[in-house]
Parts: sequence; C-alpha cells; structure tokens
Amino acid sequence: MLVLSFTDLPYFAYYYLGTSAPELNRPPDLIVVLGGTGMPSPDGLIRTYYAAKAGTEFKNAAVVIALPYTENEKDSLEQIRMMAHELIVKGIDSARIHYEPLGFNTRSQALNILSAYASTKKTLALMIVTSPEHMYRSVKTFQKAGFAHVGGLPTFEKPIDEEKAKDKENAKDRRIKSLSLRYNMWSYLHYELLVLREYTAISYYKIKGWI
Repeated sequence: MLVLSFTDLPYFAYYYLGTSAPELNRPPDLIVVLGGTGMPSPDGLIRTYYAAKAGTEFKNAAVVIALPYTENEKDSLEQIRMMAHELIVKGIDSARIHYEPLGFNTRSQALNILSAYASTKKTLALMIVTSPEHMYRSVKTFQKAGFAHVGGLPTFEKPIDEEKAKDKENAKDRRIKSLSLRYNMWSYLHYELLVLREYTAISYYKIKGWI
C-alpha cells in the first residue's frame, strides 16, 4: 500500500468508481441525496452542496434525503433536518424536499424509495448524489431495485491549487518545497483505504444479489 501511494493508481481507482455511473439523457425527476456519515460532517456538507447545485439547475426535480434516523437521541431526525436546512439556505424550496429515514443501508434505502415511487419506477429519472467511491454501488443497487433510469452526481472535492501551497522564491512565509510526500502520499493512502473498503462492500452486495 505504501508503494502504491507513490503512484496514481489509487486515485484512478477512486476516480473510476466515481465516474462509472451512466449519464442521464434527460433532466432528473428525482434527486436522491444519500446521507453518508450524516450531519454535521464534511461528507454531509459536500453532498448537500452538490444536491443544492443540481436542484437549482433542475428546478422541477424533487429532492429525497436518505439518511437513517438516529436512535436513543432526543431528536432522532435532527441530522436529516440539518441536511434539509443546508438545502433550503442554498435556495431549494422546502416543498420539494422529501425524506427517507427508515433505510439502514443503500439497499434498503433504494427499496424504500422504490415503494414510494413504484407506479413510475420505469419512467422516473433518478440522479444519485453520493461520494465518488460509493457511486458505482449506489447506481447498481437502485437499478437492481427496479429503477430504469439512474445517473449519478459524484461529490468530488476540489483541493487547493498546488502552486499556492508551494514555496516561492520571494515568499516570506514558510511553505513546503514539494507536495509529493507531504500531501500526495497521504491522500493516496486515504484513497486506497476508501477503494478497498468499497470493493469489499461491492463484493458483499454481489454475493447477496443486490447488484
């Protein structure tokens, strides 16, 4: 893993998982935001950012937030409401927002959303908003559940420009000379862990017949 972290292979594997979803040939009728690690978290914030961006572009699409409710808390729906709030402050009308708090994994979330839209599952166009490494499995799961038109919007991060982090000859502040060790290696190790964990989940879903 350490040797691979000095190559681009971890990123290419991560990128493939994020971009493997088919493109929709028409505007989505439903934007499904998978909650991930919930709120507040970087994962939840970036997903709501992308979902709001898609919702602003496709104004006729409903938005479904799929995030399990949290047990043993005073307000078990607090996190899903926080995601909805992020969408609302970014311009999404609250009347367009729907919730799926009962599913506990991607498979059960897909089935619950299917049951809510069973009469239009063959014609409904879905856009799934989730993290890049989770995109392949999400799209395949929703397709297996019965939706005919499924596309994806992966929530790729936009890192700081490398040149802004490097040392300049005339810079008075202390900066780094090279990002290969300080940044890229650790980032690629992180990608490796994400990809390995996701391929394990993909294998499990295939064994179960869920994708």
